[in-house]
Amino acid sequence: MFKYANNKLRSEKIRITIPYTFMDKYAIMKFATLIFSLLILISCQSTPTQNQAQEKELPNIILLIGDDQGYPYFGFMGADYVQTPNMDQLASSGVLFTEGYVSDNHCRPSLQTLLTGMLPTDYHSKSEEIFQKSIAGQALSRDSLRQLRRAFDVKAMALPHFSLLPKLLAQQGYVSFQGGKWWEFSYQNGGFTHGMTKGFSDQDLQNTGWFLKHMGGEGMDLARVTNQPVYDFLAETTGQPFFLWYAPSLPHYPFDAPEGYYDLYRDADMSESAKQYYANCTWFDDAWGELVSHLKEKDLYDNTLIVYVNDNGWEQAPDQEFSDDPMRSHNGGDKGKSSIYDLSFRSPIIFAWANEIDKGVRSSSLIHSADIPATILDYAGIEIPDDFYGKSFREVIEDPHKKLRQNVYGNVISTRSKDPNNVMGDHVEGYWIRQGQWFLRWHLTYDELELFDLREDPMNNHDISEKQPKLVKDLHDILKAYKAEKGVDKRLEMYALFNEK
Repeated sequence: MFKYANNKLRSEKIRITIPYTFMDKYAIMKFATLIFSLLILISCQSTPTQNQAQEKELPNIILLIGDDQGYPYFGFMGADYVQTPNMDQLASSGVLFTEGYVSDNHCRPSLQTLLTGMLPTDYHSKSEEIFQKSIAGQALSRDSLRQLRRAFDVKAMALPHFSLLPKLLAQQGYVSFQGGKWWEFSYQNGGFTHGMTKGFSDQDLQNTGWFLKHMGGEGMDLARVTNQPVYDFLAETTGQPFFLWYAPSLPHYPFDAPEGYYDLYRDADMSESAKQYYANCTWFDDAWGELVSHLKEKDLYDNTLIVYVNDNGWEQAPDQEFSDDPMRSHNGGDKGKSSIYDLSFRSPIIFAWANEIDKGVRSSSLIHSADIPATILDYAGIEIPDDFYGKSFREVIEDPHKKLRQNVYGNVISTRSKDPNNVMGDHVEGYWIRQGQWFLRWHLTYDELELFDLREDPMNNHDISEKQPKLVKDLHDILKAYKAEKGVDKRLEMYALFNEK
C-alpha cells in the first residue's frame, strides 16, 4: 500500500459543451445540478483513500541476522535447554516461518543474498562480468590477473553495481545503518548512509589479523562490546524512516560469552562445547533485548518492521562434545555449517510489526532468504527489481494459509574437507533441494546422492534414497535442470585462479 503513499491523485479536466439553442434555462440548471452531485459523490468516495495513503507512515525496518545460529537452538523452536527469552518474544509477536532456508552454507554469500535479493551463483556471474569489463583491453600476466581479481573480491568492487537494499530504500527517504558482520569492505560500499565498518588499506591486508578486518572490522564490536553506535544513529536521524542492518557476530566463535551467560549453563547436564555455544546464543538474545528496550523507550518500536534470519546453520546438540576437536570446535557438528545437509541451510524467519502483522502465527510455508529483501521492499512501497530471485511474501504474511513456493533449492561451492587438518574446507560442486517433507543432497564432487525424510529424521542420519527411487529421480531432475540453467558457478573459477601455484 505504501507504493502509492506519496503519489497525488490527478483529476482530468472534463469540458462539456452544451448547445444552448437546444436546451432551455431550466434544463441547463437541472443538468448542472446533476453533474455537481456526481462530483460530490466521487469526492466523498475518493478522499478517505487518498487521506489514508498520505497519512500512513512508512515503517522503520530492522533486519536482525544471527551468525552461525542453528535453527533448533531457540526456545520458540522447542529447545527448552537454551535461554532465548527475547527471541521467543519476537517470534510470538509476529509471523514465524519455521521452514525458512538460506542461500548458502556459509556466511558471506548468504549475506549477499539479503543485500541483493539474488542467489549467490547469479550474484557472482554478474560480478565476473563486471570484473571482465574493468580489465578489458589490458595485457595482464597470470600473476597480475590473480592479484587484481583477488583485490576485486576482497574489496567487493562489484557490489555498488547491484540493486542494493539500502539504496533502494533510500528512494523512499530511508536512512540506513550497517552494524555487525560485513564482508563488503565498508558500509558506504553497500549503500548505507551510516555504519560501523570503515574499510581497510592494502597495508592492513599484510598484517596479522587482517581477516577480522575483512569480516567487518569495527562492526564486529556490535553487541559483543556495545549497541551504542546504533543508539547514536537513531538519535542523529530522529524523524526519518530508518533501515538497520543488525548483524552481531553471535553466536559465532569465539565462544567467550561473559561469565554471567555461561553461568546459566554451568551446572546443566550437557557437554562443555554446548554450554559455551548456548551461552553465546543467550548473549545474542540479550543484546537484541537491550535494543528492543531502547526502541520502546524512544517510542520507535510500534512502527518498526522487524525481520529475523540466520546467515547459515549450525550443529551443537546438548550431548555433542567438540571442545578438543580442531575442526568442530570452530565449525560445529558435521551436519551444520559448511555441509550439504538440511541443518546447514534451514533458518526460522520472522516478520513482526506491532498492530500491522498478526501475532503468534506459525507458518510451515517454505520461504527462501532471498524473499526477505523483496518483502521488505513491498512493505516500503518500492518496486522489486527484475533481477531479484526473491518474491514478496507479504500476501503469505497476511494469509498464512497461502503458499508461494513448492520447493527451495540451491548450490554450494565449498564443504568441509575430509582432511581433518583443513579447517577452511574444500571447493566442490554440490546441490540441495527441500520439497514437502523431503530433503535431497547431491554432492557431485564426492558422488553422493542422499534423501532424508525430515518428519522422521530431522538431523539427516538415515539415507532412504533406495526406498524412494522415483522421488529421488524427480528431485534430482530439478537440480540437474537448475545446474544446466546456471552453468558452472563462477566462484569455482575464481578460487581456482587464486589457488594456482
